[in-house]
Amino acid sequence: MSTSAYYPAVEEIIKASKVLEEILEPTPFKKNNNLSEMYDAQIFLKREDLQMVRSYKIRGAYNKIRSIEPERLASGIVCASAGNHAQGVAFSCNKLKIKGSIYMPTTTPRQKIDSVRMFGRDYVDIILTGDTFDAANAAAIEYAKQSGKTFIPPFDDPKIIEGQGTIGYEILQQAKQPLDYIFVPIGGGGLASGIGSYIKRMSPSTKVIGVEPAGAPCMKTAIEKGEIVELEHIDKFVDGAAVKKAGALTYEICKRVLDDIIVVPEGAVCTTIINMYNKNAIVVEPAGALSVAALRFYADKIRGKNIACIVSGSNNDIIRMEEIREKSLLYEGLKHYFIVNFPQKSGVILSFVRDILGPEADLVHFQYIKKTNKDFGPALIGIEVTDKACIEEITRRMNEQNFSYEYINENNKLFEILI
Repeated sequence: MSTSAYYPAVEEIIKASKVLEEILEPTPFKKNNNLSEMYDAQIFLKREDLQMVRSYKIRGAYNKIRSIEPERLASGIVCASAGNHAQGVAFSCNKLKIKGSIYMPTTTPRQKIDSVRMFGRDYVDIILTGDTFDAANAAAIEYAKQSGKTFIPPFDDPKIIEGQGTIGYEILQQAKQPLDYIFVPIGGGGLASGIGSYIKRMSPSTKVIGVEPAGAPCMKTAIEKGEIVELEHIDKFVDGAAVKKAGALTYEICKRVLDDIIVVPEGAVCTTIINMYNKNAIVVEPAGALSVAALRFYADKIRGKNIACIVSGSNNDIIRMEEIREKSLLYEGLKHYFIVNFPQKSGVILSFVRDILGPEADLVHFQYIKKTNKDFGPALIGIEVTDKACIEEITRRMNEQNFSYEYINENNKLFEILI
């Protein structure tokens, strides 16, 4: 099958939904009042975070595995995943009593590794290799070739795409009014390809908007360049969507079905994770928050419209929350780092907190770096402010009182070393 010839058929997506009835029910599709009020629109969330494996990936994985002849499955299957596809495959292996080898990057959060083991039990072996999904994927493909086992792709496969497309089928069954926009996260493009293919046939007026993390915009880059390219460097923070290279099938389909692709900074994703937890009691992983995070960048266009957002997963490790909070504060301009050369005399730190920071800021980090002489000592300090405009007043007061300092947030090399 040539990559340009395949386009998911509505009938195949509906057929996949019947296959999936063996293991799951449609996830909720409900209006979110907080988001609707914030954006002056009707915002509906498709809650794939409530799947049994806490992400939509079970749909494609199970549909693909069930399409394979039992004789081939008897020798076992292989997959690669940053976590969510692995859980879908692991669940399927346990359900169908198939042995599976699951390759995962060494950077995969422990919570996702433990979940794969829990869902697969004695039917899966986990192999940690490479520091990106793409490296683990290459190793899994090579092992499948050598062993003769069947490889289960994470996104670039017709049955995977059709399985993910069942979300679009469910949304149109559940929606009580026509939808103006659907926001869909993109990693390799399987979800966007499946949903987009169904929606564009059954509701052509609905705009399908793909959303990628700014640190790994593989699909947007490919479409802009007119060919699939491998990104040289990616930010792995949004691990469920941190893919260097879009799929061949998904690239061709996304070109046809997506009305736009926007990229969302990782810091904005973190702010969304925190807000969804604090305001809606919804726990999402970074990739799971992409579609909702995109709303702030589309706010003018969606006002007064009916909007669907795919909340694609909730496999978030609680130990990441401090990192998530830090990234959010930095992005929103509410946390700032400086190296300040403090005079070595009593009372100077108290004076700095009282007279320089004032009541609108907190000193949340203080560490002497090196005492260069008996008169001055440089210290790394972290400051949290209640309003991002406060930092200008703080730096003004430091200048007025002749403090010697260096602002670290915008010095990438120094920031990486010290923070």
